[in-house]
Amino acid sequence: MAKPTEDKEDKNLDKKLELNSNTMLMLNNAVMIVVIVVSMIVMYVLLDHSFTKKIEQIAPQQETEISPEDDEARQEGILLDLGEFILNLADTAHRRYLKVGIAMELSKTEEEILAAANAASAKPSGGHGHGAAEPADPTALIIAEMERYKPAIRDAVISVLSNKTSDELATPTGKEIAKEEILEMVNNIFEGQREVMRVSFGQFIIQ
Repeated sequence: MAKPTEDKEDKNLDKKLELNSNTMLMLNNAVMIVVIVVSMIVMYVLLDHSFTKKIEQIAPQQETEISPEDDEARQEGILLDLGEFILNLADTAHRRYLKVGIAMELSKTEEEILAAANAASAKPSGGHGHGAAEPADPTALIIAEMERYKPAIRDAVISVLSNKTSDELATPTGKEIAKEEILEMVNNIFEGQREVMRVSFGQFIIQ
């Protein structure tokens, strides 16, 4: 007659074990969720801090690269007018020729920039001292010096353009490519003493 009591006790024990098992599973899930949430918060804070530091490091560099002083110095240059070129192009089906005016803007050295600034700030003596020589214009001296490079520069221009076809030079892209090639060849002539900042085409006629 003791069996019914034992069965009831076994069932109660099974229920308790099942409840304990469910409770432990829920606790484990809750702990995992809390750990995941905390980890995500920590990662977000760390990434945000790292990103902020990178921006702070990059910002001063960007300001230095685009400062007004650098931009003004980059825009200053010596204009060298190479005059007009009339030359045959590389077309094979029909003879075509190009008529183009070319000018270049060349960089100045630091000494030349300083000399130009000193010349600009110098004041005339107001007529005192007859025969006193006025200070020479630094830009004029530089342009005069550039005259000795002109034959080599013109030869480089002819070499680039005469190897182009009319189709190549008929597009804006083709013209820009020709300018870049001329710029590179002329920079080789200066051998690092001076830099060609830009090449400009004036009158541009293909016939």
